[in-house]
Amino acid sequence: MLENYYRELVSVLSARMGNAHAAEDVVHDAYVRVLERCADDPIEQPRAFLYRTALNLVIDGHRRNTLRQVEPLEVLDSDERFFSPSPHASMDHGQRLEMVQRALAELPVVCRESFLLRKLEGLSHPEIAERLGVSRSVVEKHIVNAMKHCRNRIRLWDNA
Repeated sequence: MLENYYRELVSVLSARMGNAHAAEDVVHDAYVRVLERCADDPIEQPRAFLYRTALNLVIDGHRRNTLRQVEPLEVLDSDERFFSPSPHASMDHGQRLEMVQRALAELPVVCRESFLLRKLEGLSHPEIAERLGVSRSVVEKHIVNAMKHCRNRIRLWDNA
């Protein structure tokens, strides 16, 4: 049901942000958050919740960008040199990556390729549609389905 609002929300955010590619990224992130929330409790007004989530992500992104512009680069460089993740965090990250790879391997080829072209190569939906020879709406559905599938599989494997 939420898939019905995808293009509408991308259009709204594109107009607001002035960048269709960034709007698609925000909508993907919003879908992931809403789908995670839906798994716990049903949402009474999913469209409104999806829109509010997406707008909150836009606001959060703007705040982060504003903070980054104020922070001197020297501080960021020095902080990065002293940060090293704990062995436990590295292991957890590696396990999560392996789970995502396993989940993606279970998907049909076009679905998996749509997701990877978007998330790894940063292609737009029309670029992916052209490359794979499918419609833009098929690409959108494949990406949302891939996110749902990965989320469900990881949740299942985490609880095992």
